[in-house]
Amino acid sequence: MWQEGPVGLVVTLRQVTALTRREQREQTRERLLDGAMMALVEHGYAGTTTQRVQERVGVSRGALLHHFSSKAELFAAAVHHIADMRIENIRAVAQRVGDGPNSLRQIVFAMHDSMTGPAFLAAMELWTASRTDDELREALLPAERRLGRALREVFDRAARIDDPETARTELESLLALLRGLELGRIMRQDDAVAVAVIEQWLDRFERDYQ
Repeated sequence: MWQEGPVGLVVTLRQVTALTRREQREQTRERLLDGAMMALVEHGYAGTTTQRVQERVGVSRGALLHHFSSKAELFAAAVHHIADMRIENIRAVAQRVGDGPNSLRQIVFAMHDSMTGPAFLAAMELWTASRTDDELREALLPAERRLGRALREVFDRAARIDDPETARTELESLLALLRGLELGRIMRQDDAVAVAVIEQWLDRFERDYQ
């Protein structure tokens, strides 16, 4: 609410300006994280530098350093940014699908879709690099665990398997399958094969549990 008098007006304008600046900083941070993700896809982990991210986003060196003081800090934040994108996407699909008779089929194909595109390819770059980079691996683990919990929550709701250990094994088998299909697609641009393999997994699941 505007306060009466010039003093109140100045205070309120300052508050609005501060809010706008906060929003601008958040937008710049988001752009830097998106830029880091796309740089990972285009140049790989080894080829992604802060300079490349900065140039891609079109910000000054000072603006980048204001948000991330090092490449390690930028990648640590990018790890969580990528995980958050994937969690948001799969939960949005789960809400649209609901609990209908074909919910599992729709969820499985939504998981497949979430393991394609820039976010997943960037995640794969980070996973591979983390094999020999302990600092990166430590940054990855909490984000991947959050993603894993979100996938488990969505899968359990649609699969309706009573035994928790069996449900966990089925989810892990599905995730391994989907990741493998996407990695294979790098060398084989044939989506029909992926769809056929997923359909076969679903047919087997329905025979075993429904």
